Parts: sequence; C-alpha cells; structure tokens
Amino acid sequence: MSHKLLVVFLSVLAATLPLFGADEFERTQVTNTERLDFAPGGIIRVNGSYGSLSVEGWDRPEVEIIVTKSLHFGKSKAQDQDKLRLDSIKVVANRTSPSELTISTMLASRHGKWVPFRSSTGGVTVDAEIHLPRDTRLAIHHHTGYVFVGGVTGDIEASAGRGDIVLMLPGSVSYSIDAKTRLGIVSSDFEGSVRSRYLMGQRFARTLAPPAQQLYLRMGFGGITLKAVPPEAEASAPVSVSAK
Repeated sequence: MSHKLLVVFLSVLAATLPLFGADEFERTQVTNTERLDFAPGGIIRVNGSYGSLSVEGWDRPEVEIIVTKSLHFGKSKAQDQDKLRLDSIKVVANRTSPSELTISTMLASRHGKWVPFRSSTGGVTVDAEIHLPRDTRLAIHHHTGYVFVGGVTGDIEASAGRGDIVLMLPGSVSYSIDAKTRLGIVSSDFEGSVRSRYLMGQRFARTLAPPAQQLYLRMGFGGITLKAVPPEAEASAPVSVSAK
C-alpha cells in the first residue's frame, strides 16, 4: 500500500470509529442506591461480591449502598436481553437487627430462585460503593476483583480469591494484623514480621492485645496493601455526604 493510500485509509478509519463505537460498544449499565438506618458499632457482612468493592466510613448513623451493574460486551440488539442479563444479578441487603446487616450478591438460578453468587455472572460487572459508620465491624468475602476499605476503625476481616485488597488506615490507631497471600505480596506501612513461602505467597503478622483494631486479611492470587493515613490528613479529610 502506497503512502498516500495509507493516509487516506487511516483518515477514513478515524472518521468511522466514533460512529461504530457509539452504535456497537456503548456501555450498558444501571445504578441503584439504597439507604438504611444502622447503629454505630455494629457488624456488616458482605458476601459473594465481585468486581470493584469500595467501603468507606462516615459520621452518619446509616448505611448507603450504591451498586452499578454494567455489561461487559456492550449493548445487544435486543434491549430486553440486556435488561434480563442485568437483572440476573442482585445485591440484597438484609438487616437482622439495628446493628447487624448482611449484603449479599445473588444470582438468578434456572429454577426461578435466587442463590448466592458462585461462578457465572452472565457478563455483568458489578461495582459497589458502601458508606457506613466508622466504627462498624466488617466481614468481607469477595470473589474476584478490587477491595478498598478506608476510614473504618472497627475490626476488619476481608478475603478474596483473586485481585487486590487495599486498606487506608488511620495512623493514630493501633492494629493487630494477620495478612496472608497464596501468590502475591503484602505491603504494609506498619511494623510487623514478614514471612515468605517458596518465593510465592507472603504472611505479615503483628500481634497486639485488645483494644487494638483486629485485621484478618486473606488473598488467593493478588496483593494486600496497608497504608497509614497521617493524623493531619485524617483531620482535613472531608466527610462523605451523599445527596438524598
């Protein structure tokens, strides 16, 4: 192909790509927000989540759950099919008491029942953002993807099969840490002992007696990162507020 023909071809391609992207690859997604009253010092369990999970503490006696579901491969020709795929995944909040809440990712089964998430997602990506009282205790069981926790001063248990776990922790708080990966590294701003296993997984430990905040973290394939937020950053950090 001559130089002139190449220039013409690239010009035509550049002109048609935006139209092609708009028609064939426009992202299909839906966002839902749920708010629940929740007593400080309670426990929240997050079961079966996948994709991106962000949990942040705030100074309000309530929980806010923002879930965005998207399709991996863009819009299909039949909008009803897109809706069915998005509706096949549900994030359900079940409050068993004023201070106990379970947030579960559920999958529609072939028998018309809702079951805990296992493996098939139907090409649906889920991004969840949760705001909760700062002193909430957390128990997170994540499948694959990214887990972020920031501004939470209650005990934290978090596990994931594949991805990354990142905790932004107030540097003014004492922590007892048990963090372990099967394949990946543990990076910590806090002092502790590191032990590697066959140059693959790592275990990071720091044992302090209560009332130190307890951190129990497990990752299959991926990393665990513990970052210390300095006191001056804590004082200047804005309080998360969502419009009602």
